[in-house]
Amino acid sequence: MAPVTIRNIRKNYGDLEVIHGIDLDIADGSFVVLLGPSGCGKSTLLRMIAGLESVTSGDVMINDKVVNDVHPKDRDIAMVFQNYALYAHMTVFDNMAFSMHLKKMPKDEIKKKVDWAASILNLGDYLARFPRQLSGGQRQRVAMGRAIVRDPVVFLFDEPLSNLDAKLRVQMRTEIKELHQRLKTTTVYVTHDQIEAMTMADVIVILRDGNIEQSGRPLDVYDHPANLFVAEFIGSPAMNLLHGVAERNGAEAAIRLQNGVALPLPLTAKVEAGQNIIFGIRPEHLKIIPGGVLKAEVQVLEPTGPEIHIFAQAAGKEVCVITSERVAIGHGTTIELSPVRERSHVFDAVTGKSLA
Repeated sequence: MAPVTIRNIRKNYGDLEVIHGIDLDIADGSFVVLLGPSGCGKSTLLRMIAGLESVTSGDVMINDKVVNDVHPKDRDIAMVFQNYALYAHMTVFDNMAFSMHLKKMPKDEIKKKVDWAASILNLGDYLARFPRQLSGGQRQRVAMGRAIVRDPVVFLFDEPLSNLDAKLRVQMRTEIKELHQRLKTTTVYVTHDQIEAMTMADVIVILRDGNIEQSGRPLDVYDHPANLFVAEFIGSPAMNLLHGVAERNGAEAAIRLQNGVALPLPLTAKVEAGQNIIFGIRPEHLKIIPGGVLKAEVQVLEPTGPEIHIFAQAAGKEVCVITSERVAIGHGTTIELSPVRERSHVFDAVTGKSLA
């Protein structure tokens, strides 16, 4: 195990700078997820840690040692790719043992390590099979096993579940998290899937356009987004956002929406009267209550089983409400909504920064 430290890292492709001076501390034994939309720089950052991309400026340190000029094979890391990258002509055993064969390790030690990794990943019955005889989830386990047997100080995962179906992704999320809890190896995991990030990470690092927008524990980021980008990116369905103007009456503050309705703001809101602001409320914190101040016309209902997602028009915007109640409403019905005040968010309409 080892900490990973990134100091003022920049990456240029010619005149195009894609990573803009990132600083990041990844604690020893932690599971850190790099999350963001396509093109945000998360895979590039991971590949610089691995040594597969050169560093334009700044330092990458593994176990407090600068590794900018260290060859990938000498960094004591193991990487799991999106496309498995298995050797089709080799059995599962030989795929997992390949790196150890290259190092000319004793055969009994190789077998011991492969058997150990196979037991962790439930691959013991598949060691004699070829990749073509395995399911997608089993192939991804083999790729993970090949990384495990190297006993690295850092695991790197580059969107390893993207090629799997929904059910397998859920299963593999659990298996990767259990693997980390067992091995306690420092892990950096790249994904664009926020559910993967929320369920697996000790720390989420949200990137946009080569910069870190926010980092922290998953629920802290979810409950306290630093800006509009994070608020909209984290959460499915996305946070409801309503534009308006701030009003103040002593310690009390409210937002006057474009339809004239006033919604109270949380007591922590730092706003000035007349300021253009954006009110944010997550779908689960928008309650259907008779007499609620915000009226909405139902457009679509999406039953998911445990919940119903209600999409409606309110104050000239589409809003989403999540309820676990079996509500008897349909298209065109008017419902009355009340946001949970202490769970609402306020953002500056110009800068997008949180004002709470």
